[in-house]
Amino acid sequence: MNRLTVINDLVQQKKLDKYLEIGVHDGGIFFRVSSSHKVAVDPKFLFGKFNTWGKVFNFPHNLSNRYFEVTSDEFFEKHAAKAFEAVKPNMIFIDGMHEYHYVLRDVENTLKYMPEGGVIVVHDCSPKTKESAALYDEWKATGFKGLWNGDVWKAMVHLRSMRNDINVMVLDCDHGLGIITKGKAVDMLPFTQQQIEAMTFADLAANREKWLNLKKPEYFYEHFNITNRRARSLRTVIRKVVKGK
Repeated sequence: MNRLTVINDLVQQKKLDKYLEIGVHDGGIFFRVSSSHKVAVDPKFLFGKFNTWGKVFNFPHNLSNRYFEVTSDEFFEKHAAKAFEAVKPNMIFIDGMHEYHYVLRDVENTLKYMPEGGVIVVHDCSPKTKESAALYDEWKATGFKGLWNGDVWKAMVHLRSMRNDINVMVLDCDHGLGIITKGKAVDMLPFTQQQIEAMTFADLAANREKWLNLKKPEYFYEHFNITNRRARSLRTVIRKVVKGK
């Protein structure tokens, strides 16, 4: 399971078809989301590397996309109110700057516009190594060649500690997919912001399951009461093969 699977299953099966993506980069996820109402936010679109026009015409649902080439902070300060005046985003993917306070602002700003029943998906919530969990400047300075997840996980811990009006869990797949929905919080954490600031990767490694409310990927389908169509298709193929024998 990966982020595109999660997003498209929610778009198609739960009808969450008003899509906002923060941190679009080359459009690898954005263009493949099967919604005809999509808003992209990124300080620098790398569309040239993704063959933008080819993707638009291969997937006609991209014809009405709206693009904001600004930071997410600037988008929410100057553009969001007008952009969402008529249509509020109910499916949001956050994959911008992978640092605690940036992600926290993106989530909290998005929650102001997201209606009840909406879902926020946050990438990079469960880094597996100390190097991948470093702050950006530290990661660059070490010359580490692996993927950079940053300390997005701290934003999940913060939200589970400070917000009693949302529920947060992390699916244990694709570098950790944070899932945020509105509703009375369950099993909140007790931490202050000062305590969260002081947390280290070693602390996360020792408390990952509890702090992140970590769930197996399959729990996603149970939680949202939707069908795992890929698993069902695989079972159908297997039954046909067995029956053919």
